[in-house]
Amino acid sequence: MEKVKIGIVGCGTISSIYLKNCTEVFSVLEVAACADMFPERAKAKAEEFNIPKACTVSELLSDPEIKIVLNLTIPKAHAEVTLAALEAGKNVYVEKPLAITREDGQKILSLAKSKGLLVGGAPDTFLGGGLQTCRKLIDDGWIGKPVASTAFMVNHGHESWHPDPEFYYKVGGGPMFDMGPYYLTALISLMGPVKRVTGSAGITFPERTITSAPKYGTKIEVDVPTHVAGIMDFESGAIGTIITSFDVWGSQLPRIEIYGSEGTLIVPDPNTFGGPVFYRRQKIGDWKEIPLTHGFSENSRGIGVADMAYSILSGRPHRANGDLTYHVLDIMHGFHDASREGKHYAVASTCSRPAALPMGLSADALDK
Repeated sequence: MEKVKIGIVGCGTISSIYLKNCTEVFSVLEVAACADMFPERAKAKAEEFNIPKACTVSELLSDPEIKIVLNLTIPKAHAEVTLAALEAGKNVYVEKPLAITREDGQKILSLAKSKGLLVGGAPDTFLGGGLQTCRKLIDDGWIGKPVASTAFMVNHGHESWHPDPEFYYKVGGGPMFDMGPYYLTALISLMGPVKRVTGSAGITFPERTITSAPKYGTKIEVDVPTHVAGIMDFESGAIGTIITSFDVWGSQLPRIEIYGSEGTLIVPDPNTFGGPVFYRRQKIGDWKEIPLTHGFSENSRGIGVADMAYSILSGRPHRANGDLTYHVLDIMHGFHDASREGKHYAVASTCSRPAALPMGLSADALDK
């Protein structure tokens, strides 16, 4: 198989699973280099995963053999690094969110289009076996026409376990921008784009105290909403509800449920790639678990990068694309805007529903 060389910018914690999968799982990819603002981190990851070159970002961007830059920097650096990579003639796959502001997101899409390059980003969990099974069930009519959905992501934040949790409570963070991309991307992949939103958002605890090492006892001033409740009108006519919160001590809420004209589908955690998947049709029988119809049910982060590589080689559209990632960004801002301004937000962006993965793929392939 022809390989596409990639370079990774940002060698923090999340880079390990990407490096593992991009070097061991997806044979279409070849990791040619990695870079980080702290050279020792890039060197350590290169040694751990047998990457031939640890270098500066500028050196990575000037390498003519690298076709895709995988941008794993922190959210506030996403736009700067992505724009620099596009200017250097690289296709870019970026961790979520695409950017912090709509303006930067639009700059990214415009620059990519003007240069004939691909851009897209996380999450790619919707390409995993769990959500692809749900997609097939919906497409095959198992629950009829989707008419509504609910999505819940509630916990008490990151300061009790994360070693450096401040950025979760600053601009670009909060529960909606941290975890909303997983839930919104899953819903869009299952039900299509959103045309209008409204919401309420607030800060319950204006100051947080870190209780994890190494910053135990450090106070964090909270600058972004930590409880966001949103309503979505999908272009299809379905109505969705979403709650994301860092203000909840405990919950037994489901992750995602899709309500159809003929039944209900329980969707697995969209921050994972596997199941379980349950459905119930009308009033007949109990809940039934459905075996997964697709592979990639383990932690398959990087599948979106591999899908972009297939797109480069074949010319077909890639699934975790810029229009999708920008639409998610637009919706997230829409919830915050609607709460602040006390009105609905007519979503200015849209996207196509990403194509479903074929069934019966080999272990590491995304095309037959």
